[in-house]
Formats: sequence, structure tokens, C-alpha cells
Amino acid sequence: MDWNFIIFSVVKIAIAIGVLHAIAAYAVLVERKVSAWIQDRVGPNRVAPPFMKYVPILGPILTRMGIFQPLADGLKFMLKEDFTPAGVRTAYFWLAPALAVIPSLLVIAVIPFGSQMGNQKMVIADLNVGILYTFGIVSLGVYGIVLAGYAANSKYPFLGGIRSSAQMISYEIAMGMSVIPVFLIAGNLNLSQIIGWQTSHGWLVMYAPLSFVIFLIASFAETNRTPFDLPEAETELVGGYHTEYGSMKFALFFLAEYSNMVATSGMMVTLFFGGWTLPFWGLDQPAQSLGIGVLQILIFLAKVCALMVLFIWVRWMWPRFRYDQLMDLGWRRFVPLALVNILITAIVLCARS
Repeated sequence: MDWNFIIFSVVKIAIAIGVLHAIAAYAVLVERKVSAWIQDRVGPNRVAPPFMKYVPILGPILTRMGIFQPLADGLKFMLKEDFTPAGVRTAYFWLAPALAVIPSLLVIAVIPFGSQMGNQKMVIADLNVGILYTFGIVSLGVYGIVLAGYAANSKYPFLGGIRSSAQMISYEIAMGMSVIPVFLIAGNLNLSQIIGWQTSHGWLVMYAPLSFVIFLIASFAETNRTPFDLPEAETELVGGYHTEYGSMKFALFFLAEYSNMVATSGMMVTLFFGGWTLPFWGLDQPAQSLGIGVLQILIFLAKVCALMVLFIWVRWMWPRFRYDQLMDLGWRRFVPLALVNILITAIVLCARS
């Protein structure tokens, strides 16, 4: 038994989940700050531990930046009463939040966040069919939302669950077909090998820009983000599938949304933006030192955070689609466009071979 491999794998899992949760928590702070900036407000600038008032200079700066707001939000969720309304289907009501958050944690297992550190690959599971695994796991996320709508035994959550199932099924097809040109160009299903191809030939967003656009827009629908947030549409469905949830159960749905954003951003960075590499600086060789390995991880995280900011900016700049517009865009626009994109890419590659 290779204990070094086991120990290193456990460490990678712990660090990956910890970083994922930290990014998800502070993405909420960035969202509140960005929305405040767009709406000419201040945003969170008051919450801080009592001892911070005794810390000169740094204490007031961190407080005004709202650095402690995610900690206060997490503490609030843990201390609130865990109330289960009468009339709900209790077993499913408790199961739904866990089913919603687990897929986002499983997806990051195959996303490479670096090349190699010593003898260990900087990916939890380096699968030869990593992208197929990803789409298989992502498709499970809808079950938690549908189950939440069914378990609440209320009309608004039920409508939100039905909307979510139809929406995710619609846009998963377009998203899945959008990455086929990527595999045709790179000639591999292994995510690490796709990054390696981009190291030699340039980022795939330059070779398949339409694939990136379709994948990006479908990602908004898959993560239930504005302008595709019809499953929770507050003005129509009160809160949608999580209307009856509070305390840590609601926190799990909240965590699932932002974790899905992080995982989706990581997939886009891997497929279209060269992963941990930079176009003007060769980082294609396996990292033999801790410093290079950490630098690769920081480059990867910087790209992920940039796409997260794009997710947040779009929410506060675009209005919500009507439901018929959302379905029309998915089935009558994106699916045919993705098919045409595959056909054109195949013809071009065949002509060049």
C-alpha cells in the first residue's frame, strides 16, 4: 500500500475543499460589494470581532472592507433555529440540501490546479475521461433542487423545482455539445492533457470562441444565476425551491450555488484558458519545487476568480428572462448553434489534415 499517495491525496482533498469553501464564502462578500458599487451604495462595512477596535490602522481598514462579514454570516446560519415546517415530507426535506451541495464538491476532484509537485500530480483524480465524469456529476445537482421543491409540499417551491429540472436539462445539452469541438481540436478527454495541448498551441478560447460563449451562457443557466434564475425568481415564486428552508439547510443551498460557480469557472479555465499556464511564460514543465507549484495554483485561482467576478457582474447588470424566452433560447438557439459549431470544426480539421 502506497501510504505517501494516500496521505498526499487526503491532503489535496482537504485543501481543495477548504479553498472551495473559502472562495464561495468570500464570493458572497464580493457580490455584495459589487452590487453596492453598481447601485451607488456602501456595502458591508461594520461587522468585526470586538477586539479589532483595539488594532490600530489594520482593524478599521479590514472592517471597512467587510472582511469579517462572511464569518458573521456563517455564524448566523449555525446559530439560527433549525425549523422544519409542519406538512413537509421530512426525510426528503432533510436530504435535499445535501444532494444539492455534494455534486459541486465531487466535480473539483478532476479539475487540475497545477502540473506536478515532486512526484504528485496536482489533481485529486486524473481521469482519462474527466470531462465525461464532470457532466455526469453535474447532472445530479438537479435532484437536490427538485427534491427540495417536492419535499416542501408547497406550490411555490414545487414550481421552482419543476422550472429548475426543465432548465438544467435544456442547457446541459447545449453545454455538453459546446465542448465537443474542444476535444476534436485537442484530441483528448483528459483535462490535464488538454491543458498540455494549450501550452504548446495557445489557449483554446482562440480556436473555439463560439464553444466558449455557449459554455459560458449555459453555465449561468446551470448555476441558476441571473438572467437565468427562474427557479428561485423572488418576484414570482417568493424564493422558489428553498422558500421553506432556513438555518443550515438554507446555507447548504447557498453554498451549493457558489460552489457550482467555482467549479464551473474552474472547468472554463481548464478547457479554454490554459489552466495554470500563462501564454507569455512557459510553465509547462512539471513543478519540481514548492515555489513553482504554488505559483501555478495561484495563477489558476486568479483565472477562476476573474470568471467569478464576471458571474457576479452579470447578475447586477442584466434583467431576468421570461420563462418562455429561457426555453426558446436553450432549444431553438443554442442547441442548433452548438451542432453547427461541431460540424464546422470537424470540416475545418478534416480539411487541414
